[in-house]
Amino acid sequence: MKIAINTGGGDAPGLNAAIRAATLAALKRGWEVYGIKNGYGSIFTDEPFVKLDAQAVQGITLQGGTILGTANRGNPFEMPYQKDDGSWGTKDVSDQLVQTFEDHGIDALVAIGGDGSMNIASKLIHKGLNVVGVPKTIDNDIYGCDVTLGFDTAIDIATEAIDRITTTAESHHRLMVVEVMGRYAGWIALYSGIAASADVVLIPEIPFSYDSIVEKIKERESKGRHYTMIVVAEGAKKKDGEIVTKGKTPGQEVQLGGIADQLADELSERTGKESRSVVLGHLQRGGSPSTYDRLISLRFGAAAIRCVEEHDYNKLVVLQDNKLTRIPITSIEGKMKSVSLESDTVQTARDIGICLGD
Repeated sequence: MKIAINTGGGDAPGLNAAIRAATLAALKRGWEVYGIKNGYGSIFTDEPFVKLDAQAVQGITLQGGTILGTANRGNPFEMPYQKDDGSWGTKDVSDQLVQTFEDHGIDALVAIGGDGSMNIASKLIHKGLNVVGVPKTIDNDIYGCDVTLGFDTAIDIATEAIDRITTTAESHHRLMVVEVMGRYAGWIALYSGIAASADVVLIPEIPFSYDSIVEKIKERESKGRHYTMIVVAEGAKKKDGEIVTKGKTPGQEVQLGGIADQLADELSERTGKESRSVVLGHLQRGGSPSTYDRLISLRFGAAAIRCVEEHDYNKLVVLQDNKLTRIPITSIEGKMKSVSLESDTVQTARDIGICLGD
């Protein structure tokens, strides 16, 4: 048995732990294990695969990032290329990828990634590849999975950052707006915002109004609290407004970001208070994974190999009710797990007086 492992999309704490578990579990079964570098990038080079052995994955559980590298613009169905006139376009090179797998006798692919990576995996399944998926994203937005690897570390980092910024806000009597990642889902903002005792938490699932936020600021002022901590997800938007973006490059999704600056400027103008904005950005992705992320990543990686062993292909290993199970990768294509407005977490925010902008 020969298997290949790749990591695609944004990096996340726990990727190396998943690679290590999958590699060791496969080697224990006497299989050959290969890695694909930089998403699917190395497939289109003279050295499409790198051999993985016990030495290659020794001691990597505690490391952030991924030893295989990753790519946001590595979709083989929309691979960026430069045209003769210097402009950029995309082309479908998926058939070349499938042929390379066949030429090297690769029996199965363990694809570690988020929703974008699973959409690619779903298309590769239709082309005949045997794929097992491992759910990775700090955004925690993969449909059918209670928690993804990388999320726990990201909210830990975000919570600590908000804690630190809160002391500055209080000292200077400022409005502080902290922008966190999450794309179109509010998991990071909601969890870290509640944990850090933020006063306002804005998530994509609840379009906000400035009037609601200003009312919260004035309420705090009336009680002698002359600062306000606001946590906003990068995909949050005001009612009847548009998501704030930075543009798009060939083969890449729209880049979100900039909502914190807009909020800080608008709220300062409306309240007369000094404001500052902070974008946590890639801080949330980096560094050593938490204990939980190490454990869940190891569990996912080993479970993926059990799927391959049983020839239970085209499945995504997921956590549901704290139990590992498998769902068809194709069943989540085009779907996203949003924050439920009926969840007890949202209700908790409301009960303890956090303004959600509505």
